[in-house]
Amino acid sequence: MLASLQAMGQRARQASSRMSAATAAEKNAALRVLARKLRASGPALAGANARDIERAQAAGLAAPMVDRLKLTPQVLATLAEGCEQLAAMADIVGEISGMTQQPSGIRVGRMRVPIGVFGMVFESRPNVTIEAASLSIKSGNACILRGGSEAIDSNKALALLVREALAEAGLPDDAVQLVQTTDREAVGHLIAMPQFVDVIIPRGGKGLIERISREAKVPVIKHLDGNCHTYVDDPCDLDMAVALVENAKTQKYSPCNATEGLLVARGVAAQFLPRIGAVFAAKGVEMRCDPAARELLAALPGAQVKPATEQDWYEEYLAPVISIKVVAGLDEAIAHINRYGSHHTDAIVTRDHVHAQRFLREVDSASVMVNASTRFADGFEYGLGAEIGISTDKFHARGPVGLEGLTSLKWVVLGQGEIRR
Repeated sequence: MLASLQAMGQRARQASSRMSAATAAEKNAALRVLARKLRASGPALAGANARDIERAQAAGLAAPMVDRLKLTPQVLATLAEGCEQLAAMADIVGEISGMTQQPSGIRVGRMRVPIGVFGMVFESRPNVTIEAASLSIKSGNACILRGGSEAIDSNKALALLVREALAEAGLPDDAVQLVQTTDREAVGHLIAMPQFVDVIIPRGGKGLIERISREAKVPVIKHLDGNCHTYVDDPCDLDMAVALVENAKTQKYSPCNATEGLLVARGVAAQFLPRIGAVFAAKGVEMRCDPAARELLAALPGAQVKPATEQDWYEEYLAPVISIKVVAGLDEAIAHINRYGSHHTDAIVTRDHVHAQRFLREVDSASVMVNASTRFADGFEYGLGAEIGISTDKFHARGPVGLEGLTSLKWVVLGQGEIRR
């Protein structure tokens, strides 16, 4: 298996040279061809997808996990639209920024260039095959993809469409390769080939990401948890606070940018908590509270109120459960978020401009928001187009990782015969 992965790595490295020199027209043509193929290949993809779903159901996979596997016409249409949106975006590869003239006469700037080859290890959702491939094409990279075993037939069928689209556009089909085996050993080899792979991007559960972070011999772009917070400040617009917290927690429970911890300033707690508590009670959201919050919420009809443990402050629930704490004010809220949060996305609801500016500066997270739902923290909502993942690391990429996160910068110097003296 090692020989097979190394051969893929060699082909990817060769393809990356051609991709880095590809014109915007070539890359955009490949994306548009891919969009057309996704729309035209519904019946063929349905057969492959049905085999994955049948196996998953026979293995007793939970219904939400089975649902993630489905390549419905709507999913395929969304993937095709995503490819076309990427094709319509400006090509950032080759851009030169910050060009300045030095006293010696030389001009110095930085050029945006592809990373080279990235490996992506992901679970469940076969749509990630297209999202990763399309971003790789647009950013001028090559990639090696290793999807979850539960979606192997769907991933193979989608990867074949990508390779056909690349070839039709005159680009190397080895620019996007899918690991064909479901053997977990393949992941170990892929993440330990620095001679062929420049960066690894894991997308899946915490166990997968922890393993890759621990064993990888190349840089990893990742986030482990999405323990996001919303802090309701004193003063604030209480109507706005109710609407934002409801959306941040209940619009969808499973994304990593859903709010998991609610902090409320003591000065507004008595007014705010019964209102949001009634919303949570109506939607069946369990509230795990500190004593001050419990006192204000316990008597609400239908409320599921439980005492919070120390672990609850760290928890990413991905479920209709939220931790709630009453804090003295802004200082305690910032300290709590920086101690217990996962540095993913945190928001403040406030009318105080100084408080908002302090929150933006002092909360150590990849995305920090003022008077907005944490659910906005993704690539499409940030105007990045497709997103390959979220990074809570501080180097290279941070927050939603789109095209720019799949590129690097190199220094360029323009001269007219200057020599150093």
